[in-house]
Amino acid sequence: MRIYLDNNATTPIHPAALEMLERTLRDVYGNASSIHKEGQTARRTIEHARESVARLVGASPRELIFTSGGTESNNAAIYGVHAAHRGGSFHIVTTSIEHPSVREPLRDLETLGIDVTVVSSDRSGVVDPNAIVDALRPDTKLVAVMLANNETGVVQPVVEIARLVRERGIHMHCDAVQAAGKIDIDVEALGVDTLSLSAHKLHAPKGIGALFVRRSLDLEPHMRGGAQERRRRAGTENVPLAAAFGVAAERAADVEPRTAIAELRDELEAELLISDLHVSINGGTSPRVPNTSSICFSGADAEGIAIALDLSGIAVSTGSACSSGRVEPSRVLLGMGLTPAEARSTVRFSLSRFTTREELTRTIEVLREVVPRT
Repeated sequence: MRIYLDNNATTPIHPAALEMLERTLRDVYGNASSIHKEGQTARRTIEHARESVARLVGASPRELIFTSGGTESNNAAIYGVHAAHRGGSFHIVTTSIEHPSVREPLRDLETLGIDVTVVSSDRSGVVDPNAIVDALRPDTKLVAVMLANNETGVVQPVVEIARLVRERGIHMHCDAVQAAGKIDIDVEALGVDTLSLSAHKLHAPKGIGALFVRRSLDLEPHMRGGAQERRRRAGTENVPLAAAFGVAAERAADVEPRTAIAELRDELEAELLISDLHVSINGGTSPRVPNTSSICFSGADAEGIAIALDLSGIAVSTGSACSSGRVEPSRVLLGMGLTPAEARSTVRFSLSRFTTREELTRTIEVLREVVPRT
């Protein structure tokens, strides 16, 4: 039997979400834009799902746009803000720990002559709000800071950053893909203007996500065509995926599994720290989401560890990215101040509500067999 510890990459679908997906695919086949009974049934289904997802982040349903996932949501926010400020100087501030779905659109805008300032975190994995403020300029129009990092799980001080940014009249975007369902989120308390979500990170299907857009905000639509999603995102709504997303969001609001997950994660780390494997926890002293552990096995090859675990039936992730057939050290870990050798020795373990203590016990046993002693 396989042990799955790569839930930050994607999660297994919750049985209740799967049941809703199957039922909606079979029974709710109308177009949500149609006025007949079948269309009205589809509209009610998607609006009920919208209410559930909006409730998960403390938003009004009218402020929530369904998208194809976190990548589209981040792109929609970034390009939408840029399009709404055409003409004149445009400057963006972001961080060194952002996901590629934020980093790459910003890199694209740089090719168009847009200035982008990247603020690094320290070894703790936390970005200093004052460093963000110091990077601001009179022409800064957008600040993009994630809520929880996908590699380390470190939670960023978005509330403080957003307060300092928005009081200057600057748009604050937050990628909350890795935070939703793991910690409480309230968009009003966070103070952000836009916020991205992805369903497959919280036990819903792939291919559906959402973007919170604060009401009355000037954000240009990134897809044009029909009047769907209050003219924010054209295209026929994917009712079955949205319905499954809604069910998963309702389950994700339950805080009890988060406590159990955190306990298991802490036990895993404690066992490895007292072992003879010479490990350290990246961001371990910082606030983190409860399911994520980024562990550096000093002097070991993370890719080799991940392959050995996979052969033993355990799925994990490394902090590396493969580019042109060459393994590069993680940009996030390097941005935190880790050396390339430390980054290449890091393995990410990400748990879910379905992870068991027995699975982690087995994982520790295998690690003791496959990790070389230095």
